[in-house]
Amino acid sequence: MSYHHLTISERIRIEVLSILGYSTRFIAKFLHRHHSTIARELSRNKIKNEYVSTSAHDNYLERRKNSSHSSKYNEFLSNLISEKLHENWSPEQISNALLNGKLSFKTIYNWIYIGKLKGISFKNLRHKGKRRKKNWDNPFNLFLKEVSHLD
Repeated sequence: MSYHHLTISERIRIEVLSILGYSTRFIAKFLHRHHSTIARELSRNKIKNEYVSTSAHDNYLERRKNSSHSSKYNEFLSNLISEKLHENWSPEQISNALLNGKLSFKTIYNWIYIGKLKGISFKNLRHKGKRRKKNWDNPFNLFLKEVSHLD
C-alpha cells in the first residue's frame, strides 16, 4: 500500500481548519486523508497547544533529513578491501573470510561500481567485471539443442 506525505499546502489547510474549530474527521474528509493522519500530525507538531504549519513542515523536513540509515562505509574498511582486491581476492572471499559475513559481497561490488573504493575499478576484479555466459559447449546443452530441432 502506498502513501503520500503531507504537503505544505495541506499543512496550511490543517492549520486554518483547526483554528476554525473543525474536528480531525472533518479535516480528513476535506483533505481526502485518514482521520488518524490528521490527528497524528496535530499531536506531533503542536507548540503550546497551537498547530503552526510552517514549523510543522520544518520539523518534517528535519526528521526526513535525519531518517536515513547509517552506512557501513568507513576509511579503514575501504583501505582493507582495496588492499585485498589488489592482492586478487574476490569480494566473496573478503566478505566471508576477512569480514566474517558482516559486510555483504554485493555491497563490495556496489562500492566498486559506484567508485567508493579509491584506486579500484571493475578491472581489478578477477573476471574484469564480465558476467558469466551460458556454456553451450557442454554435452548436455548440445543434446538439448539437437532434441529441440526434432520437434
